[in-house]
Amino acid sequence: MATLVYAVARPELSPYAMPDRFRHEIAYFMTPSGHGGVPPLAAGEYWVRRDDAREWLDSGVLRIVSPLDSHNQAEIELSEEQEGWLEWMRSNEIEHIRLA
Repeated sequence: MATLVYAVARPELSPYAMPDRFRHEIAYFMTPSGHGGVPPLAAGEYWVRRDDAREWLDSGVLRIVSPLDSHNQAEIELSEEQEGWLEWMRSNEIEHIRLA
C-alpha cells in the first residue's frame, strides 16, 4: 500500500505516492513545528524546508545527528523514491505536506 503525500497549500496538485515506510522516514526530513519559522502544524502534517530539500538533492545524502551523541553524524544515501519526492517538492515549491 502506498503513502500519499499531499501539498497542503497546493490542493490542485496530484498527490505523490511513496512506499509505506515513508511514514517513518519523514521524521528525517521534517522541520519541527515552531523551529525556524515553521508554523503550528495539524496532526499528520509536516514541514520540509526548501533549502534543506535543495541541499539533500545536491549532495545526494541526508545527514543525521544521533540524539545520543550530537558530535557524530551519519550520512545516508537518498533512495530513488526519496530523490523523486524531493524533486516533486522542489519543482512545485512545496514545504507544507500531509500524509494519507
